[in-house]
Amino acid sequence: MTKDKKNEIIEVLKEKFSQFNNFYITNTEALSVAQINKLRRICFDKEVEMKVAKNTLIRKALESIDAEKYAGVYESLHGVTALMFSENPKQPAMIIGSFRKDTKSEKPVFKAAYIDSDIFVGENELEALKNLKSKQDLIGEIITLLQSPVKNVMSGLNAGSKLAGIIKALEERGN
Repeated sequence: MTKDKKNEIIEVLKEKFSQFNNFYITNTEALSVAQINKLRRICFDKEVEMKVAKNTLIRKALESIDAEKYAGVYESLHGVTALMFSENPKQPAMIIGSFRKDTKSEKPVFKAAYIDSDIFVGENELEALKNLKSKQDLIGEIITLLQSPVKNVMSGLNAGSKLAGIIKALEERGN
């Protein structure tokens, strides 16, 4: 590969790393061409971009953006590496999990993930990533929690007016 081609790939990778706050590092070694194509299709359908690149070029791209920020993922750059970029931090984990289940294999292997400045390394982190809540889910939960006291007050006020009505009816009966 020529130096110009390498620099071109590094620039493309830098653009992707800058564009997305979330990326996964996986090993797709030992997957057949048909399996890789299937994985790419699933990624495309789920709005996840998948890129395969040489580890040294990935590292150079990350180092040129912010060497310290990505330091935790460098050890994961070995073997055949496929990167998965996504706006939704949970989506690549879900894809990996369902792909493994469908193919009844342990591939692709999860190596690491960078999620909004947090780094997850190792296969044991995949389950935690599958259970991540999206920003919208968390906002929804917060809104529900904030609405709960208001609903209780409103229910109390409604019950109070009903209680007042019952007391008034009983009072009128007594007269």
